[in-house]
This record gives sequence, C-alpha cells and structure tokens, in this order.
Amino acid sequence: MILNFFIQYHTKQGQSLYLVLNGKKSSAQAAGSIFNLNYYDDDYWHGVIDTHSFKLKNEIGYSCHVTHEYGGESEEIIPFKTLSLKYEKKQEVNIYEQIIQQQNYDDIYASKAFKILSKKNKHNKLKAKACKHPTHIFKIVAPMLQSRYAVCLSGTGDHLHNWDKAAPIILQKKKNFWTAELNLSKDNFPLEYKLGLYDYESGMIVHFEEGPNRVLNHDVHHKINILFHNASFNNFLWRGTGLNVPVSSLRSGRSWGIGDFTDLHLLADWAHNCGLNMIQLLPVNDTMSTQTEKDSYPYSAISPFALHPLYLNIQKLATAFSIKFPDEITEQITLLNARPNLDYEGVSALKMKAVKLVYQLEKRAFKDDFAWIEFFDLNRHWLVPYAVFCYLRDENETPEFDNWEKLNVYKEDEVQEFASPDNEQYDDICLHYFIQYHLHLQLKDAVDYAHKKNIIYKGDLPIGIGRYSVDTWMYPHLFHLDMQAGAPPDYYSAKGQNWSFPTYNWETMAADGFKWWRQRMEHLGNYFDAIRIDHVLGFFRIWSIPVTSIEGTLGIFQPVFPMPVEVFKNNNTHFDKSSFCQPFINDQILDEYFSTEAAWVKQVFLTNNSFKKEYNTQQKISAFFKLNPQKKSLEEGLLRLTGNILLIEDARQPDHFHFRINMSNASIYKQLPQDTRQSLDKLYHQYFFEKQNVLWEREGIKKLEALKATTDMLICAEDLGMVPDFMERVLSDLAILSMQVQRMPKLATENFSNPRDASYLTVATPSTHDMSTVREWWQDERDHIQYFFNHVLGNSGEAPKICEPWISKAIVEQHLFSPSMWSVFLLQDLLGIDESMRAQNVQAERINDPSNPNHVWDYRMHITLENLVNHQAFSARLKEMVLHSGR
Repeated sequence: MILNFFIQYHTKQGQSLYLVLNGKKSSAQAAGSIFNLNYYDDDYWHGVIDTHSFKLKNEIGYSCHVTHEYGGESEEIIPFKTLSLKYEKKQEVNIYEQIIQQQNYDDIYASKAFKILSKKNKHNKLKAKACKHPTHIFKIVAPMLQSRYAVCLSGTGDHLHNWDKAAPIILQKKKNFWTAELNLSKDNFPLEYKLGLYDYESGMIVHFEEGPNRVLNHDVHHKINILFHNASFNNFLWRGTGLNVPVSSLRSGRSWGIGDFTDLHLLADWAHNCGLNMIQLLPVNDTMSTQTEKDSYPYSAISPFALHPLYLNIQKLATAFSIKFPDEITEQITLLNARPNLDYEGVSALKMKAVKLVYQLEKRAFKDDFAWIEFFDLNRHWLVPYAVFCYLRDENETPEFDNWEKLNVYKEDEVQEFASPDNEQYDDICLHYFIQYHLHLQLKDAVDYAHKKNIIYKGDLPIGIGRYSVDTWMYPHLFHLDMQAGAPPDYYSAKGQNWSFPTYNWETMAADGFKWWRQRMEHLGNYFDAIRIDHVLGFFRIWSIPVTSIEGTLGIFQPVFPMPVEVFKNNNTHFDKSSFCQPFINDQILDEYFSTEAAWVKQVFLTNNSFKKEYNTQQKISAFFKLNPQKKSLEEGLLRLTGNILLIEDARQPDHFHFRINMSNASIYKQLPQDTRQSLDKLYHQYFFEKQNVLWEREGIKKLEALKATTDMLICAEDLGMVPDFMERVLSDLAILSMQVQRMPKLATENFSNPRDASYLTVATPSTHDMSTVREWWQDERDHIQYFFNHVLGNSGEAPKICEPWISKAIVEQHLFSPSMWSVFLLQDLLGIDESMRAQNVQAERINDPSNPNHVWDYRMHITLENLVNHQAFSARLKEMVLHSGR
C-alpha cells in the first residue's frame, strides 16, 4: 500500500519537516524510523511511504516534527498517533494533516477533571448510514463542546447537502475525533465546504467556522483520502460552573457545630440540582497547633498531608461501632450546632473528647483491619512523624518543638523507635492514625459520591506551611526559618499581609527536583480532580518579611537582584544610606502620628529621633504593648514609623539595596528634592517591573513544570496581586488556568474587570474567600458602587443603598455568560440572588479578612444543607440561569 502524506504547514526559511514512523502503539519517544518530507507547495509538505518497505501491516504510528537547518531542538507539531491500515484494496491512501498554530487545550481536556466530566457530557448520536466504499474520511479534532452541539460539515454538491443548514452531515464522536465517511466519487470537483456546529435543540447549524471555504480537489480513482482537520469554535467551548465553600462553614441538621466530610454528600445533591459541575474546597489539612481559635486559619497547616480531625464525622463512626455517647456530649453537640458562628475551641474540645472515647472502645479491632494496614503502608512516610508530632505537641502543651524535652531535633530512627507498638505511648500515637484513616475514608466516599453526579472536586494547595509544623521539624533545611512569607500592600490590605509561615529554601528544594512539592501534589491527587495553586506568584517570587517584623510593609521579593549603590550614584541620586535606610523621624512626624502622646513616645522609644535598641524592630514594639495594653492605641503609629524608609539594605551583599514597597508613601520621600524623587521613581520602576522579570519567569517555570509533571489534576492558579507582565503568557503555555476576579482587575487602567472580556483559560468569580461578599462590598464601598452600577452593570440613575436581589442576580449572570472555562461563586453570592434565601446579617458572611492578622475563621451557613436541598424552586431557578448561559 502506498501512503501519500500531505502536511499543511507554513514553514519559515531554513525549516523542514520529518515524520517519526513506528508501526506499534507506543509513545512518540519510542525508537522509530525518521522519514524526511519534501516541500510540495506553499501550503503542503509531502512524502510517499510504501508500507511494505517499512513492514507496516495493520496500522501505522507517526508523529511530525519541524527542524531548522541551523540547528536547535526540533518541535513536535503532530503528536504521536496511530492510523488503521484497513483499506487493503486501495492502491493508495492520501493522508492530509492540517496543522494550525493555535491554542492547544489537549493538556486540559486530558486532565482527570475532564475525564470525569466527559463521562456524562455525551453527545447525541444520530444513526448514520454506513458508507461501504468511502472516498473521503474526515477526522476532526475539536475542543470539548457542550453536549447539545455536534461538529458537522456542509458544502457544495449533493453529497455535501448544498449548504443546507437544517440538514448537514453530522459527524460522529469516536474517541478523540469527530468522524464522517463519505463517497464523493460521483460529485464534480472541486467541492467547497466548511465545518460547523449543529445544535440538537434548534435542529440546525448555529455556527460555521470563520475564514474562507475549504476546498476538495482530490483524485478519487483507486484512492482514499483521509483528512485530519482542526476545528476552532471559541464561542461554543465547554464551560462549567462551580461553588466555592470551606468545609468548616457547612451546616447540617446533624453537624457538631462545624461542617464535616459527610456533609459534602448533601452539598453535592444541591450542586447537582442546580446544574453545577464543581465544588471547590479551601484547604482541608490539619491546622491544630495552638489549640485556640487561631487554628481556624486553614492556610497554616501543621502537615501538608494530614487531614483536619475536625472534619471527621464521629457520630458516623459511633453508629457503625454501636457506641452511644453520654448525655453531656449530645447536649454539647446541640448547643454548638445551634450557634450562628463556628466556636472553634468548643468544637475542637468536643470532637477530640468524643473521638478518643470511640478509639478506646475500637482500637483492638482497628489494628487488625487489613484496609487500615494497607493505608498505613502507603502513607507511613508522613503518618508516623505526624502522629508523633501531635503526641509531643500535646504532651509538651506547645507545637514549638525547640522547647520540647525530647525529640526537639528530628531524627528518623529515634522517631520510629518512639512510635514502636512496644512503648507505653503507642496508643496515644495510634489515635492519630485512627483519625487520619477514617478521615481518608470519609473524604474518598464524598468524592466518589459527587463523581456519580458528574461533579468534580477542586482542592487547594497552600503556598505555605506552619512555622511549627511536622515538616519544619523534619526538614528544617528546606525552609528559611528567619523569614516569613506574606504579600505586599494592595487595595485590600494597606499594610500588606504577614502569613507568618517560613519561606522556602528553593535552592535546596531544587536539588532533588522539588520532591517535597511533588509529594504534596501527588497526595492531593488522591482526593481531588482539580487543584487551586494558592498564591502562584510565590513560585516566581515570594514576599519575604524578616521574622522580626509584624506587618508586610518591610518585606522584599525573593529571589531578587538588589540594586548596587553605584546605580544610585550613576543616576544623579544623592545617596545617603543613613537617611534612606533608617526610619525618618522628626518632631513634626511625631506630632502627626501621636498628637498629645508624642512626648511620651519620644521619651520611651527614641534617642535622638532614632529607635532605642530595645525597640528597634516591630516585634519588640509589639511585645511592649502586650505588657502595656493601656497604651495599645499607640502601637499602630509606632509600627508605621518603623516603615518610614526608602531602602532596605541586602542582608547578604553590603552596599546593595532593595526599594521599600510603595516608597512614595514614606514621609522622607516627600521631603526630598523633586529631581531626587524623579531619579528614585525611575529606579523604583526598573527594580520592580523590569530588572527582575527574567529571573522570576525562569524560577516560576522551573517549579511549576515539576508540579505539573507530577499530576493529572486540572490546575488553576490564584494569580492575584502585583502580577508581572509575563504571568498570563506563562500560565497559558503551561495549560494552567488563571483567575479573573471582577474587583481585582489585572490592568492598572481598569477599576473593574469585565467578565465578558475574560479569556477562555480563566476562572471568573465576583468574590473570593479573601474578600467581602458582593452584598457586604456593596454596603461598605459606596465610593465605587455608583461607578460599578452605571458603567459595569449598565444602569442609569443612583445605585440602590443595598445590593438588592436583582443586582446580585445581574452580577452572577455576568459571570455565567463570560467566556471563562469556569465561573465559580461563593455560596453566599449565589444565595444573595433570592430574598428568601439570603442571610439577614451581611457582615456575618465574611470568610476571611486578610488585612486583619487576628481574624477568626468562624463563618457558617445560615441555613442547613437539608433546607437548601429542599428549596426546589430556588434550585430550579439557579439551574435555569446556568443552562441559559450555555454552561
């Protein structure tokens, strides 16, 4: 058999194409024969292959590559594919490959998430008449479409149905291709045609591909023509809808004052009723460190592997083991569940008390469970150190392992010996095995239940880990424990954010290919179909704050190239290290900051308008006010005063400096001559927006490629904040979705981003858990609401004083109709569209306030999940909105 390859590809001067041939179903990397193609015309490269010469019988496997005569790596333009050679009676087969340099979504559609979603995204199949002797076989690659659409073709001639929009040739979806087999031997060539989209609901073609008509001018005598086409239907791509909610905020009739993993069943029921495709959870790892309400913060875990004990449904275990709790526990359950907010400390004490009771009664049988033994063997690398850490934390009444009497320095053999079943503390350690095993079972069960309803779960990969955690204990060399991560100041946090967890020693992590990160990603893949990478900017550069600071203002990005002192001098800047790097303080500033208390502040904290040694860091100042709470009102002014600088000297390189973020806000800046300010402004812009970009881009790609290679989860990036120019391009190249938050536009020229302008590879949302809900924002930020009401929503007149249901609905619909692959909503924002469903207390719906380091995460739903599921009219209304938007 003779195979004529025609590869449609517009090469540049010096480029050429070749095929890698292999007759087996194997990867493109498998050893194969190199077959060079010849230039045919401006459109095609051509090659003739005799299957007998290459000993090809039933199929051919091939990939196509482009190379350059001047060297460099070749580029794969057709990924390895196999083609059946069943047309034995044909003397020749023409194979036409259309290669278009366009956005490739294959990586995304091949993800675990879309494998689940596509199971029920089945396209209707019309019975097509079998073609016994096809002359033309069409194989179309198209992005994932909504199930109501099918790829079709229509064109000139009777067999192409003469452009009849109501009766096109509807292609059949077979594996990765939309296919049609036609006998066009009796048609008059050339024939013109186009690919289109057929809508089963309207019964006609609703869209033709753009551009000129395609042309068929093929010899059909003793030949068969196989045409591989790429179709692009950007306005009809698959789009889904998701719900963003913390597990802790769920409320059911049987909850113990906090949501748990079994509550996710009811949530999946409701999501299914509303036509939602995804449930996005905030981090679910164990954060039990201080045993106080501070542990409610889910982004400071004590282990990136252990699940949070408070998400365990203990009642389910007790019922399965025929255990009845005493009245004092059942009464406390009722009280805690009736509270409008989460009582973290009360729930924690109750649940740990109850689970210990269950464990004591069940521990013998548990240790003999074969399923448990298998779980232990797979997870012992993190489970044993975690359980020992928890035991020692409780035994020493602190997670600060530096202060433990024993094992304050992690040693593998000593920890394993300490956890031996022969030791008296074994039962107390094994308790944590028991909890983690049953958490694992309950979360897996919830995910499996959702999958049956065609709903995927999206997890969260936090950028940080608790300062006193299992992993900083085990691997201190992977962290910079003298620094703390955070975020620079922005619109929502004028002082920046200090997350308090240590920054990473990326150089050391890179030595083993980022094994620690890859293990985290693999573990999350046990439960989730998609993953949100928290603060993805931190993989490119992290805001690094000295451990002696309280606020985020005095941080610098790492990695970073500091500015040598010569740069300042060469730019006509009068450089004064003491003035630029030390807090600028004078009597005028003291009066402005402290008014009548200025003299007292000066006497206690300053010498010659410089901070005394005992108060020369924010940490020392804060410690003073903990001992002197009667003067607490002055603390904020003193912390602000420490940041009244222009430059921060580099800790490693003398005479190298970093600009203080928002330098122009410093009082000293306003005192400088205009020419000095202009010079500093120029260098400031170079430092933050030009000098570092190549370094940051290289660092981020290296880390994200390692993570991406570890998982088949759909990856979404939280790329908010001070975003470098290259970010959108890099995430797109890596097939990682980015975020589109209406109130946090990425263009400095915009007040709000418009969802209709979003690109496809984005997650559009009106609010995140780190922001106020739409209703709270409407009440608290009146300066922006009028503009939004008139220019974004397109209404005239004065904006209503409150966010009325019709406004909430309009904002939700803006996002539903956006081109984004996903539109995701806080539960509160969805409930806000209906007067009977929305909460009365708007402020109580806030999940997190990043500007407040002492914020307690205590939000809970104001209605139960059972009531939510039973509100069928509301669910039907929301589902209609989703379907009407084409999602």
